[in-house]
This record gives sequence, structure tokens and C-alpha cells, in this order.
Amino acid sequence: MTYLESILKVLAVGLILGAGLPAVFAVGLVAYSKGAGGAEADGTVDAPNPALKAFGLLLFALVTAVIVIAILWITKGTIDHHFGFNPVPFLPGK
Repeated sequence: MTYLESILKVLAVGLILGAGLPAVFAVGLVAYSKGAGGAEADGTVDAPNPALKAFGLLLFALVTAVIVIAILWITKGTIDHHFGFNPVPFLPGK
């Protein structure tokens, strides 16, 4: 049963980070662009929506934080060896 559990864990993380994170980034792009306002194809002008722009920026910050934390988690052994501290003490070890 441990092989099946391991496979399912890898599948879940792969789906979340492999498909979920780019989807969150895409939603952030759409929200930010809709919030910026601008001219439509028919010549009408939309007013900027600061709430949508802020939501888009929040999603960009979330994606950036996940990427930075993942890089720190991957390299924590090297960072701990060279600098003497664990950069992600809130994440479980191996």
C-alpha cells in the first residue's frame, strides 16, 4: 500500500503545481487586464477597476511565494550546510 500512497501523493502534487499554479497565474492575468480598463473593439472605453487589479496582483504574489518557497525547500540542505540555518523551518523534512 505504500507504493500506491506514494504514487497518489506525487500525482496530487503534480496536478496542483503542474496545472493549478499556472491556472492561478492565468486567472491573475485576466483579473489584472480586466481591472486595467481600456478601449474595446467597438470603440467604447471601460473605466479601470482597482479591485480587480488588486486581486490580480494578489494572485501574482501568491504564485511568486509558492515558487520561492519551493526553491528554498529544494535547496534547504545546501543552504543549511553553507550558512547554518533552515530557510523553511515551517515545512517538514525528509
